[in-house]
This record gives sequence, structure tokens and C-alpha cells, in this order.
Amino acid sequence: MPSSFAVGTAAQTSIAAAALAACELGHARGTPRQAVAVDMQHAALECTGWFSLDGRVPDLWDAFSGLYRCADGHVRVHANFRHHREGALHLLGLDPERAQRSDAEQALQTWKALDFEQAAAERGLVVTALRGFADWDATPQGQAVAAQPLFTIQRIGDAPPRALPPLTDDQRPLTGLRVLDLTRILAGPVCGRALAAYGADVMLVNSPKLPNIEAIAETSRGKLSAHIDLRTDGGRGTLNQLVGDAHVFVQGYRPGGLAALGFGPEALARRRPGIVAVSLSAYGTQGPWAGRRGFDSLLQTAMGFNQAEGDAAGDGQPRAIPIQILDEATGYLMAFAAAATLWRQQREGGSWHVQLSLAQTALWLRGLGRVPGGLSIAKPDIGPRIASEPSGFGVLQGVGHSAGLARTPAGWSRPSMPPGSHAPVWP
Repeated sequence: MPSSFAVGTAAQTSIAAAALAACELGHARGTPRQAVAVDMQHAALECTGWFSLDGRVPDLWDAFSGLYRCADGHVRVHANFRHHREGALHLLGLDPERAQRSDAEQALQTWKALDFEQAAAERGLVVTALRGFADWDATPQGQAVAAQPLFTIQRIGDAPPRALPPLTDDQRPLTGLRVLDLTRILAGPVCGRALAAYGADVMLVNSPKLPNIEAIAETSRGKLSAHIDLRTDGGRGTLNQLVGDAHVFVQGYRPGGLAALGFGPEALARRRPGIVAVSLSAYGTQGPWAGRRGFDSLLQTAMGFNQAEGDAAGDGQPRAIPIQILDEATGYLMAFAAAATLWRQQREGGSWHVQLSLAQTALWLRGLGRVPGGLSIAKPDIGPRIASEPSGFGVLQGVGHSAGLARTPAGWSRPSMPPGSHAPVWP
């Protein structure tokens, strides 16, 4: 991929880690070990998230999303959800029904970048100011993230080791495991999709009242998809029933959001001793931004990657990394950590909480070093990696999974379906 950062290495490494952990868990369930191979170009193409529906490639970015010049720098605005777009435009004094991007560009000329970032955060919006690496490192949040490891695995309760059902040699390594996927964009859905590719029964749980973006078609391959309204007693009761038979609970809501509804890690461990709870956040669990909303593109801007990529290009213009590698790599690291912790639970017992963040993955990517001349690398041909399959959204074309398992090939046994297509019951 054309980037000065080692995005190919990050893609290949994170996918290989997820596949190897799944296969090792399969071996613990009685099957022979098997070789895993991941082609770097295939992995990078998988991490583009490219897909089409009935021959149409959706435009996933709102017209107001992107980088804007301010009075003293730049900010990136994420406006893919209507409430975020309208909130940002209201903050700029604009009418969301009439405003054009040029109006937002003009309005932001009167703001200082850090002032707009702070004002947006106070309103629950998703905006970050452009920083260089040194600027980010000097912030309290930069220091808090730097003090954290790539991810943490914490024992949060006592439970006996769970005996997982044995496998036959032709079954995928996670066959028979049940995963609740309460995630939205994008890392969490990638985690669930990966676990499904290795055989797990993954149930995506969506609120019937929340909007979705079209990328849900690509990330829902292999999953069941159910609607549950957790604001109701009945909805919470339904999810509690599902938790009672689950092995893994993956959530990507803002820190504390699900805990307030009774589904924090400790509550899950009481309901289902031996469970592995996996939590995703944007900026980690420490520091003044610990509860702040964030997306891949925003972290690239805040943490110095856009500035560094632009510096490498030599034109002085901030530049985004060409793929959402923070999201994608974090998703596969979540799948790795989930499978590895299940392996550990089989031996030690206990209930477990795994925590990851986009910011911690970003520091890992930065630590992989730079690629001299990387921006001149040609983007590999995606055509040979595309597979076509039916789905509830139409004919879905997408990149197949890049991890090659020697004995039990990875793949999705269920078609991607719209939210709410399945009843909230385990098969």
C-alpha cells in the first residue's frame, strides 16, 4: 500500500495473530496443529474494507467529513452519522438543511483548531485537531496512552475451566463457540467477522433505534444479526439469556455505556462465570480523553499520522493513511486476544476482561517504523482477491479472508444479512 507507514506489516501481523490463536485453541480441543499462511498484499487489500452491492461501490464518507483549514491549523470532522453532522454544523452556526461544504470551510476559518476540537468534544461530537507526533506526545492523553500496553488481559472473577466441546479434524477451530458482538464501527465488527471465519457462531446485536452505515454489509459476513432494545426490560432480559450461553462478549460502545445498562464486564462474569469480555475504546482507559468518542481517521489526525504522511510526501499537506488500518488491525487484535484468552481460560479458569483501543494500536503501528519510499509503492490489484456471494443486501462482492489455514480453510458459512434479520436465540 502506498504509505510511509508499515501498513502491510500491521495488516499481515494482526491477521496472522488472530488465525494462529484460533488454531491453537482448536488444537487444545483435540485437533492436530495446522499451518497458517498470510500473504501481505492480500492482508492489506482485506484491510481496505472494499466491497460492492449489486455492482455498486457505496460512498461511505459524508460530504462534510474530512480535513478543514482553521485560523491556525487544521481539524478533521467526522460527519458520517447524521447527528454528528448536524451537531458540527450547528456549532458552526450553520443550518444543516441548507449548508454546503464551502460554508463549513469558511466558518472554520474563524476558529482555532484546538478551540473547535474542545467545543465539539463538549457536545459529544467527533472532531480532532491536526497534530504532529511531538505535539501529541506532549499532551496528557498522549502520555496516558504511551503508559499503556498494546492491550490488557485481566482476571475479573473466579470460575472453573470451561470444557469446550471436542472437534473433529475437519471442523474449523472455533466451531461451537458463541460470540455476542455489540459493536458498530469498524474495529469491533472486524473482530466478529474474523471469529466467524474461524467457525464461531457470532451474533451481531443492534439497537433498532440506532443508524448504521453501509459498511455493515461487508462486516456482517458470517454473522447472525438480531435487534435488541437495551432500553427496555424485555430487551435486557433477552440479552441476559444470550449471555448465559455465550463464551465471548465483544463491545465497542463508549466506556461505561453498556455498564450503565447492566452489562459491564463484572456483571457479565456474575451472569456467566468463565466468560471472556472484550472491550474496545478509542483512546484507552486512562487520561482525560478516556471517555471520548473517536474513529480511525480522527486518531490519525490527532496522533500525528496525517502530518507525518504529508511530510513524507514532501508537499506540506496533511495526508491520510490510505486504509483504515487502526480499525482493521485493532479488530484482528481483538480476535487474537479473545481466542488467546479462551485458551487461557481452559487451563486456568476464571472470568476475563480484555481491553484494547485504537490509540494503543496506533502507537504499535508507529513503533513498526517507517517505509522509505513507501508512498511510491503501487497499490496491489484487488481483482484476484474479490469473491462474490449472495447476501440480504444484494449480491455482495468483497475481499476474501487472507489467512490460509492448511487443514480447515477459513470462510463464512452464513451470508451477510441486514440488522434484525434473525431472532435473538442461539442456533
